[in-house]
Amino acid sequence: MNINRPRLWLQAKDYMMIIVGISLYAFGFNAFIATAPEKVVIGGMAGVSQVLDLVSYNVFGFHIPYSVTIFTVNIIMLAFALKYVGKTFVIRTLFGVLMITLMFAVFQPMFTHPPVEGQSFMNVVIGAVLCGLGIGMVFIHNGSTGGTDIVAAVASKVSNVSIGRAMVYFDLSVISSSVILKFIFFPNFKFDEAVPPLVYGLLTLFIIPFVADQMINTNRMAVQFTIFSEKWEEIATAINNEAQRGCTVLSGMGWYSKKEVKVLLVMCRKIESVTIFRIIKSIDKDAFITQAQVNGVYGKGFDQLKLKMRKPGQHINHPNLPESSQRLV
Repeated sequence: MNINRPRLWLQAKDYMMIIVGISLYAFGFNAFIATAPEKVVIGGMAGVSQVLDLVSYNVFGFHIPYSVTIFTVNIIMLAFALKYVGKTFVIRTLFGVLMITLMFAVFQPMFTHPPVEGQSFMNVVIGAVLCGLGIGMVFIHNGSTGGTDIVAAVASKVSNVSIGRAMVYFDLSVISSSVILKFIFFPNFKFDEAVPPLVYGLLTLFIIPFVADQMINTNRMAVQFTIFSEKWEEIATAINNEAQRGCTVLSGMGWYSKKEVKVLLVMCRKIESVTIFRIIKSIDKDAFITQAQVNGVYGKGFDQLKLKMRKPGQHINHPNLPESSQRLV
């Protein structure tokens, strides 16, 4: 049996980075958010575990470890979601659920006090940033942490609610329910005491997705190089071989010299731009280079173009075009 070593290495790398991302998320939550004296509740399955712990302690008199809640609830949700999301999603999510359960079991007993005493706002912000970085890292490497992902995936299958909106609805429900339960279980709980945890919870609701999106989008950002050099053949070959990126050779003319020139057009990820610069400098330090950020690059080696195509015979209705300009596709 032939083993595709490069593909095997990429898959192993993805799983390793998923573990790192989940560890970062678990550390940020347990060290900085869960230890806050305001008892801040965030969204997602971590927030659900906080709410269930609050209920169990006040009703039955004992705490439920976050890891137990995360594992149990995720398994139940996956069992119900199987017929909607399919086996592939369930298997991919199951690995994330097992890892986040393990990491929460490790980190929760390690932290009983906030790292920075008397600075709840700072702790919550740092924890939210770490959680966002961890989630972003997981998504970049095609992973899933379960919880909100499962709810959003099912919601998008059975209704017209988008995944992002379903996640926001779920997280808002978790955060608001924690405040309501405090009024139920603590008769002396005042409204002004509910404001700080509610505000901090809503703060994490914006910080975590924002940081995750920034990390994901930074990884996907693309740049365009335009290279003018007499050694264009060597540069193009080196970019093909060393950077594993394609080059397009364009013919042009320098109007001042009236000489024909060859221009290289290269598309790459932003994180690969340093590699491209090093290749060019090592071959021709006098090369003329321009670098421009592009909004999107689609095709082989980059993102896939996802569109809902019109059906044959369907009119293109555009409000700014006259009726005579509407055509069939």
